[in-house]
Amino acid sequence: MTDIFGEDDQLNLDAMFGPLFEIITSPYLMGLILLAIPIGMFFGAVPGLGGKLGIVLLIPFVFGMDALPGAVFLLAMHAVVHTGGSVPSILFGVPGTGPDAATIVDGYPMAQKGEAGRALGASLGASGIGGVIGALFLAAMLPVLRPVVLAFSPAEFFLLALFGITFIAMLSGDSLIKGIAVGFLGLMVSLVGLDPHTGSQRFTFDQLFLWDGVNVVAAVLGIFAIPEMIALGVKGGAIARVEGKMAGYDIWQVLDGIADVFRNWWLTLRTSVIGAVIGAIPGLGGDAASWLCYGHAVQTCKNPENFGKGDVRGVIAPETASNSKEGGSLLPTLFFGVPGSSGMAILLGAFVMLGIQPGPQMALTGMDLVWSLIWALALANLLSIPVFLAMAPAFSLLVFVRGALLIPFVLVLAFLGAYLSEGAWENMLLLFGLGILGYYLKKFGWPRPPFVIGLVLGSIAEDSIHKALAIWGPTFFLRPLSLVLIGLIILTVVVYILRLRRAGPGVKMDV
Repeated sequence: MTDIFGEDDQLNLDAMFGPLFEIITSPYLMGLILLAIPIGMFFGAVPGLGGKLGIVLLIPFVFGMDALPGAVFLLAMHAVVHTGGSVPSILFGVPGTGPDAATIVDGYPMAQKGEAGRALGASLGASGIGGVIGALFLAAMLPVLRPVVLAFSPAEFFLLALFGITFIAMLSGDSLIKGIAVGFLGLMVSLVGLDPHTGSQRFTFDQLFLWDGVNVVAAVLGIFAIPEMIALGVKGGAIARVEGKMAGYDIWQVLDGIADVFRNWWLTLRTSVIGAVIGAIPGLGGDAASWLCYGHAVQTCKNPENFGKGDVRGVIAPETASNSKEGGSLLPTLFFGVPGSSGMAILLGAFVMLGIQPGPQMALTGMDLVWSLIWALALANLLSIPVFLAMAPAFSLLVFVRGALLIPFVLVLAFLGAYLSEGAWENMLLLFGLGILGYYLKKFGWPRPPFVIGLVLGSIAEDSIHKALAIWGPTFFLRPLSLVLIGLIILTVVVYILRLRRAGPGVKMDV
């Protein structure tokens, strides 16, 4: 493989731009990106669906694909979800996804003042530029990562798995204890199958289809897709509760909004970089990125009193952050197997299903794939601009879709995906059982992403601890990097406890 970290500049350029040329000159890969963009915008524009459910429902379609096309398709779809989510946020004041809530603060007042098109244009331009800068941030960090990731051994792999579960647990809800409990439930489910060291059956109940373990596709569909549809059916009516009429806009307003992004280029650049950095820190996620960048805009811009009343800068800041953080969150996901966000947690499971094994070995054997994903991320955000301009009016109507029309479609996709993933009808029973579990987790406020992380990282953790014990024995916990990771796990718990204490004695501790 080409060593992009060597001294030969020509080799560096070939390694960087070779994958870009491969994507641009491949009608197949470009077609997948162009197909993924409107699909991603659809899941963003329908309140309550979001990128996580989009990845879950598309996993069956990429099953059996080569690793590169499947990963490019899923990443391109996930990259533009927040671009679509700005449509209902601005036009109706209904957030399409969680991070889009920050866009409402100034986007919806702009729509009420008759500047809906300008707000949509600013959102579109900011999303596109933010996504590209996020991809460039990922590219710029690659040389720094190599010496770090090569220092990892099986001991650190095991602790990284525990670290990933702890961080995604903290990210996924108000209760760290619930998150860790669900994460370790996923870890236990990952033990189902044949013991890789002895060949004996574990928790298979003599069922042949469980010998290879619980199918990841069926598990992800069951934990995410089925509960959302049950909840939607219980709620009834349209997907979103929308009051009033949609704000009107024209294309010239949209173009003026895009120009606003360049007029405020310094704010756009700052919030893009901040969003990418926040995305690279596991445990913060998209909500933190958008709100922190919105706060940064208020604190650093002139006339802060205009924010909250329809200031276009209040749209630019959170939208750049929402998209740039995807590039940042891809860093820990690819090189450490620790998802940078809950959406990346699902994407991590999809990568494993495609045969991609995230972790430090990516720095040695997977750099061609990494560069391809970087360019796919950048291209998806750039190409989303013309797609958005063409389809925004249609996306604005999706909030009125009745759940009764959507539920059968999603359920058919889920059960079909569970069956086709291995050709085993038993997986549909597994899907049903995990769907019930997922619904009750959702109903009682237990986070679900840690389950998927535990399931995906379980086999890595098991294999790594066996190797670590064989090489060092129990003293592997005393290795320098091991102590650092143990310290970070403890720090995560301490931060959670301090956060509860700062919330005040009147706050109920959600355990």
